[in-house]
Amino acid sequence: MKSVLFTICALCTLLTANAAEQPLLAIPGKVIYENKLNTQPGEPWKAAKGKWELVGGVWRGSEKTEDKHGAVTRLPNKLADFVIEYEFKFEGGRSTSLSINAPKDHMARIMIVPKFVTIQKDDNDHDGPDKAVVFARFAVDFTDGSWHKVHMEMVGDTMLGKVDGLVAWGSNDLFKQDRMTPGFTVGGQSVDFRNFCIREATLNPAWERVKATLPKPGEKIAPLAVGPGAARPGAKAAKRTK
Repeated sequence: MKSVLFTICALCTLLTANAAEQPLLAIPGKVIYENKLNTQPGEPWKAAKGKWELVGGVWRGSEKTEDKHGAVTRLPNKLADFVIEYEFKFEGGRSTSLSINAPKDHMARIMIVPKFVTIQKDDNDHDGPDKAVVFARFAVDFTDGSWHKVHMEMVGDTMLGKVDGLVAWGSNDLFKQDRMTPGFTVGGQSVDFRNFCIREATLNPAWERVKATLPKPGEKIAPLAVGPGAARPGAKAAKRTK
């Protein structure tokens, strides 16, 4: 009897894992770059702002007050279609993002604060006519010390973002440009990172069917918190942490 129960439990675990790994927008391919982020930060990463260090066997990013800017570290890669995954946890920080640049400015990001996850196209010209477009904003309750998984896919003119089980997508002609310098941003002190990986990607042949099961762009926009100290994810935060 115990053997039967063990077999059933093992099958349930396998089915759950397989369901979680079903392709979304992209079919992941060859690994382009992988780093467990368990050694001292350095090449090929370029830390533009803030303090980046190894703490407890993982990377930690912290904003420096004198920088008057969020902490930023980026890879030099120019990407075609891709899938990026990593994990993060708050350790006192007020915000973090996975940011992708266009050749001349911002392109897209997954912006995370303890109370919200925002998946968006970025403002690509700051003071010009282009504006950020929020595809989704989810209410969350992330506490210090808890690990969460971030997943971004870009194929053609479409991006998909996923944080834990929260998924959103959107399309824009800007995404057809070269995707430059993927990287992390951190607002405040501090945020930890581990298990970073970039893979090549191709379009999932079943994307149209998958897309039909997901919220449409703009359909899931949680209202922002109002009041002293409330986080302000979105376009303004995107401009602050380059």
